[in-house]
Amino acid sequence: MSKKLSDFKVLVFDVYGTLADWETGIYLGLQPMLSQYPKSSRWSRKQALEAYSAVEGDLQARNPHLLYCDLLAKVHEIMEERLKAASGSPVETSTLDDDSPALADKLGASTLNQSVSVPLADDHVQFGRSVKDWPIFSDSSAALHILSKHYKLVVLSNVDRTSFAHTLAKLSEGETTDYSPEAYSPPESKDFWYPQRSPKSKSPFTLVLTAQDVQSYKPALHGFETTLDVIQRDSALLNAPKEQVLWVAQSLFHDIEPASRLGVTSVFIDRKGANMGFNSTGSEPPYLWRFETLGEMTEAVSKE
Repeated sequence: MSKKLSDFKVLVFDVYGTLADWETGIYLGLQPMLSQYPKSSRWSRKQALEAYSAVEGDLQARNPHLLYCDLLAKVHEIMEERLKAASGSPVETSTLDDDSPALADKLGASTLNQSVSVPLADDHVQFGRSVKDWPIFSDSSAALHILSKHYKLVVLSNVDRTSFAHTLAKLSEGETTDYSPEAYSPPESKDFWYPQRSPKSKSPFTLVLTAQDVQSYKPALHGFETTLDVIQRDSALLNAPKEQVLWVAQSLFHDIEPASRLGVTSVFIDRKGANMGFNSTGSEPPYLWRFETLGEMTEAVSKE
């Protein structure tokens, strides 16, 4: 008997790339720096995002406990130092690691020196705090509210709590500034984040888990295992076993491949024009449904 979308009780969402247009947010945030150097000023959007992804992925793998806003700032710093090296400009301090030859070739850097810890410049910090400015896709908010009538919705995202609060507000209210910020603020304690329990919240999500909560970044399996364990034990999430959990994501690399390794069924939201989140091998991990937008998936659910 073939599976139907309506067979599942819980949807777990990737956010950045699936619900929020992080590629546009990142690309625009990098422009002030990229425009300063001859090599990067000629980069296409794809080239800029590939260079960014290589640095981010390496940092996430080696620094699973680093807050995402700080990790973003470090990505910005490393990219600029490599661009300086590629242009022949002096590099006073370096956070470049000597184990990333592929990225050195991508940026044209000939040598990668060990890091010296120094305070980050304001432009690095500003980029680290830019998540609040990343737009959501136009179909995300309405689709999530429709889906929340049929499923319990959960987030597992490579982000920190404070940064995600801004995205949560947009996904809950749409692209508007007319909302109560406190309704979408994360809990001050280390307790799980149940955004629907906040007064005045319009959140479609029952539970939010961030990299800060699970102390790891996807595609590491720890966050997936933690999320599935909470869903199975939590009555607010219907004590659903993994057979009733459907993973919804754009990133084949960060989400669908590791979810499939744990035997979790996936939906691939194949956002048109996306550059990030694909496996370097070019092969696709198994997923059961593919839609170009979340709105398209919502229509399929409604038809069932």
